[in-house]
Amino acid sequence: MLNDILVIRKIREGSISAFEDLFRRYYEPLLWFSAGITGRADVAEEIVQDLFYILWRDRDKINIMISVKSYLYSSVRNMSLQYGRRERLGERYSGNRGEKVENNTPLNDLEYKELEKMAFAAMGKMPVRRADIFRMHRFEGLKYSEIAQKLNLSVKTVEAEMSKAIAEFRRLFEERKG
Repeated sequence: MLNDILVIRKIREGSISAFEDLFRRYYEPLLWFSAGITGRADVAEEIVQDLFYILWRDRDKINIMISVKSYLYSSVRNMSLQYGRRERLGERYSGNRGEKVENNTPLNDLEYKELEKMAFAAMGKMPVRRADIFRMHRFEGLKYSEIAQKLNLSVKTVEAEMSKAIAEFRRLFEERKG
């Protein structure tokens, strides 16, 4: 916590090296975290880059009362969920429900394949029900209530299993980074 306060103080004072250290420490884990929420590596990259841009741009106004890590993860979570809401809203009003506009580049394809490979590896280590719930939500786009109905579970059980699945993904990505 004290280290976090010092880092933020240095960033507030305009220390590029402190900002770069923070960026290097959290960029990849935040990228994986966002990709787990959005299901898209390209979107996750944009979200995390936006967060760091805003953090640097508004550095003189930073007032983090919790740990830097908690602040960054909460921000990425909120931005990722916002993206999902905007995307669903856009699909609802565009008339193209279910169709995705692809931004295929070799780099995006490679990132997607790497994320997909890691996701399937992580799912292979999960209990079957948890992996099924994760797959239904992330890959099939089902809502928690729809999954609960299909699997004859409570919505709370589905939420709990998704939380555990995301925690397993985080742990896997942290191990990969480490």
